[in-house]
Amino acid sequence: MEKVKNSLLCVIVLLLSACYNHGPVSPDAWDLTERQIDSLSFFTTHHYSQNYNFVVKASQMPISDEAGSQAFDTLYVSKGDPLVVADIKTISTDTIDSVWVKVARDQMTQGWIRESEMLPCVSPNDPISQFIDFFSDTHLLLFLALLVVVVVAYGLRRLMRHNARIVHFNDIDSFYPTLLCILIASSATLYASIQMFSPESWRHFYYHPSLNPFSLPWFLALFIASVWAILIVGVATIDDVVHRLEPSEGLLYLCGLAGVCAVDYVLFSITTLYYIGFLFLVVYIIFALWRYFRYSHYRYVCGNCGARMHRKGICPKCGVENV
Repeated sequence: MEKVKNSLLCVIVLLLSACYNHGPVSPDAWDLTERQIDSLSFFTTHHYSQNYNFVVKASQMPISDEAGSQAFDTLYVSKGDPLVVADIKTISTDTIDSVWVKVARDQMTQGWIRESEMLPCVSPNDPISQFIDFFSDTHLLLFLALLVVVVVAYGLRRLMRHNARIVHFNDIDSFYPTLLCILIASSATLYASIQMFSPESWRHFYYHPSLNPFSLPWFLALFIASVWAILIVGVATIDDVVHRLEPSEGLLYLCGLAGVCAVDYVLFSITTLYYIGFLFLVVYIIFALWRYFRYSHYRYVCGNCGARMHRKGICPKCGVENV
């Protein structure tokens, strides 16, 4: 019996014991060269460094053979050309911009350009960063074009039927459109807040984007999670509208919903920059929920004809009183 106890004790001790590997001792692990230290410091403040990949978004971008040279007629790279950062140099005597960047398209096409002149002409060679660039440059134009289309469509619709469906005002009995509008308004407010209160975090995200919210700071993670939520709720909204409305009426409703979402995005993105967007968001959420539950959500069904009803009483379709 004593041997069995000793054996069990040895097994338990072995199970609870583990070897800890401290790793090789490397006294010179942090002995970085001055150039490496400068590169790390530059990456911290500029969010890119040597070997970073850009793509040209301007029609043309001039580059010079030598850093500090004003001869910008040597080489040109064109829109869509991929570029890699080959070197970075600081020229303290340059009164315009002391940071010069050497970019290379290939072995034969490479040269220097001031950072302040390069950044407006390039975009990170990443689809997420390019989408941010595209959307930031054209969202107002797209909004105005969409607004005109929606106004004309609703004008024609009202002339023909005088009873067009639209979210918040003559909505369908589905919470998804209201939820989608609330999500877009909240995301626009959060987007503007990040740019106001943490611009460097947003700039770092722009240069190193990710769609994984678990790999980002909490405020960026919340924004990316809201984007995923918008996509999921958007798909659910389209599916619900298709099943509840006729094709022509459903298409018009979705166009109107897109117009309202565009208005929400622009309105809350701009007003948040002046701090009143936060108050508007609270008021808008209360308004949207009140309109849906008061006028669009049907809690009862007529016991005689099956028509949906907001409250108990006389059925508006068959006239039977429901108690």
